[in-house]
Amino acid sequence: MTTVTATSAPSAGAGMTKDERFVILASSLGTVFEWYDFYLYGSLAGIIGAQFFSAYPPATRDIFALLAFAAGFLVRPFGAIVFGRVGDIVGRKYTFLVTILIMGLSTFIVGLLPNAATIGIAAPIILIVLRLAQGLALGGEYGGAATYVAEHAPNGKRGFYTSFIQTTATLGLFLSLLVILFTRTALGEADFAAWGWRIPFLVSVLLLGISVWIRLRLNESPIFQKMKEEGKSSKAPLTEAFGNWQNGKLVLLALLGGVMGQGVVWYTGQFYALFFLQSILKVDGYTANLLIAWSLLLGTGFFIVFGMLSDKIGRKPIILGGCLIAALTFFPIFKMITSNANPALEKAIETVKVEVVADPAKCGDLFNPVGTRVFTAPCDTARAYLSQSSVRYTTTPGPAGSDVKVVVNGKDVPYANAKDSNPAVLAAVQAAGYPKAGDTGIVKMSHPFDVFRPQPAAIIGLLFVLVLFVTMVYGPIAAMLVELFPTRIRYTSMSLPYHIGNGWFGGLLPATAFAIVASTGDIYAGLWYPIIFASITVVIGFLFLPETKDVDIKAT
Repeated sequence: MTTVTATSAPSAGAGMTKDERFVILASSLGTVFEWYDFYLYGSLAGIIGAQFFSAYPPATRDIFALLAFAAGFLVRPFGAIVFGRVGDIVGRKYTFLVTILIMGLSTFIVGLLPNAATIGIAAPIILIVLRLAQGLALGGEYGGAATYVAEHAPNGKRGFYTSFIQTTATLGLFLSLLVILFTRTALGEADFAAWGWRIPFLVSVLLLGISVWIRLRLNESPIFQKMKEEGKSSKAPLTEAFGNWQNGKLVLLALLGGVMGQGVVWYTGQFYALFFLQSILKVDGYTANLLIAWSLLLGTGFFIVFGMLSDKIGRKPIILGGCLIAALTFFPIFKMITSNANPALEKAIETVKVEVVADPAKCGDLFNPVGTRVFTAPCDTARAYLSQSSVRYTTTPGPAGSDVKVVVNGKDVPYANAKDSNPAVLAAVQAAGYPKAGDTGIVKMSHPFDVFRPQPAAIIGLLFVLVLFVTMVYGPIAAMLVELFPTRIRYTSMSLPYHIGNGWFGGLLPATAFAIVASTGDIYAGLWYPIIFASITVVIGFLFLPETKDVDIKAT
């Protein structure tokens, strides 16, 4: 089999060689397919909940489906440790061959897996095991691909070369949305929900075959190969990476002063924006996915722009600048999204006063990021119902021992202690100005190219700005992480902070932000989560994180 490696590194001013282009294509393409596999589950979580957790009520099965999705994020740092160690001992190429095989086969098996109605409790257990395998594989994939490309890049162009890897997560999400939309349109909603949802998972085996074939043609990274031939490779990369304070300090700085803020800005701009459109602004799923897909299509090229710019002015100014601008503008941007996507809701939030009047002793804390708590007290069920209905409310103390009242613009409304249906409350808030489900003012796209009307165009423009923030913080991050650590422990050292920052701080953002919304009664309150963590990153990164763009990684 013919193998390819970039054996001669051109100067910073030279063009990219044919072999280097192939290295970037092979690494990036495989990583795109891995992200495609990972995001399929999140995009289809509702249907998967109905298929594999059907023994439970609808609300509970959705919670279990989302928890299984979250499990993939939680194990990513462990995958980074396991595969990072292998990558620093055995090599970059073979490690990310293993990770893509694990990811691809796990996804394909989900497409074949019988549902709970067929094999009972075994179905959700196997599903969760497959999700854990996907998360572990993804934990090893990114570090390998980024390190491999960076170790082929000439000095002065590492930000540009590795920025292609940075496009892969967005392209993987975009590809998964396209396949789902195409399959849904071709089959119709009923058939898609019954069996057609399996097709995007099964298609992944073709992507897996292409990825493996391409990656098998690659040689090992020349920097790693030279180090191994000289007998300088690490025998205990975990101990060197995390047991040595000098390197351990850099791992902490990379996390707190770089990746943590990058992770929350990324997940806010792509995933929380989608969640906000659907769950809070009540935009239908088809339209919300199209709006996000268009913003990604328009914005993805800027990963490369900012990666290339970081070779000129440095990694820190762009990453920290993106975190700072995002933290300062998230509130006005999301308010403008509300204004355009659901104008009646925006007006109601400003003009309709809704209070839950209750004895404070009977009101609990609604913070419920993992969705496992069950609320039974009338004060709690009333507030939870209003939050799920996107109604802004305040909690007003009532007399001790008094029953719960919902007050809409000064008028008492009878409240029945029901978690999912409160017709009197719903009628009162709608009469006061809150929009009904399917309100004609809510943005709706009839087909993928229905983007030239003012309403969808304005929303895509705002989402595009959020994607720009993502490209600023994410475009240069791979180059910065690679440059922070020496070759012998690079794979291990860079993978762990990356996957904690993105898998934990970023991956848990949507659920945590919505829990904040539910507990406060303010649809924008969840934005404090990314704003606070992005701001912390700006301060720590500015004061302590070293600039790395001039580091010669071949000498480390």
